[in-house]
Formats: sequence, C-alpha cells, structure tokens
Amino acid sequence: MLIIKQINMKKVVFMICAVLLIASFKSTINANNGESELDFGSPRIQQELVNDQMFLIREYATDKTYGYTQENPIMVGGAMQRQGPINQRRFLNALAGPNGESISFERLGSCCSFHTRNGMFGNSGMLDMYEITYEGLETPITLYINMYDSDVLKVPVGFTLRK
Repeated sequence: MLIIKQINMKKVVFMICAVLLIASFKSTINANNGESELDFGSPRIQQELVNDQMFLIREYATDKTYGYTQENPIMVGGAMQRQGPINQRRFLNALAGPNGESISFERLGSCCSFHTRNGMFGNSGMLDMYEITYEGLETPITLYINMYDSDVLKVPVGFTLRK
C-alpha cells in the first residue's frame, strides 16, 4: 500500500512540474502579445565537424554582441536530433582565448524563453548560458547558446580558434 502511495505521489509531483513548465512558457509568450520577445529565424545550417568533439568554424564575428547577449546567441542547432548539448560542447571545444589559451567552460543553466519553430515544447526554446575562463582572464565571460536553431558559426569577438 505504501509503494502505491509513493508511486501516485511521484505522478502528482511530475504532473505539477509539467504544468508549471508549460505555464511558464505560455506566460512568457502571453506577456508579449502572443509572441515571445526573442524569435530566431533558423536557416538550418548543417554544421561541419573537425572530429566528433569539435565543429569546424571558418568565420570570425565582427559584431561584439555575437554570443555575448541573449538577443544574438550562437546557434548550434541539434536539439531535434538530440544533439543539442553535444553541439554546444562541439562549438566551445573549437574556441581558444585571444592568444591561443586553452579555455574551460561550465554550463550555468538556461534562461531567456524564445519563439522557435524548432522547439521541443510547442514553439518555445530556452538559451543555455556558459561561463568561459582561461588563464589570465580577470572576469569570466558568459556566452549564450541556442541549441534549437542553427546558423553559420563564428568565433566570438575576443576568442580565437583552437589549434
């Protein structure tokens, strides 16, 4: 009898969490007259790999906001194929500091609900934030990455490519 109550309680907790998650996406969209504040059009670029752990990146960004703001995130794609998290790491693995320093990164969490036709929960997605550090860097850098949409990848201003 106790096992049945525990299973039912787990189902109740799961349902409450699911409802809260859906409600948070809906309230973000409703607060903006039916559209989320951010809407990334995705050209659905097929990313090239150097190897299984690293993307081939050929361009350097000239826009200082690229990757540094939620309005201009790095779009690595792959969520629909369950490759989103590995694509984020593939992108970060390709980067080095401004003088070729090895970087370290840590996922800080998700933020910034946005509209995307590639979303896994209706037409919504969340950006992931990564804290980047390297030797000699005084203050860690936060980069915003979109794993739902894909576009031409670029090296953010202040970084170089790993050798």
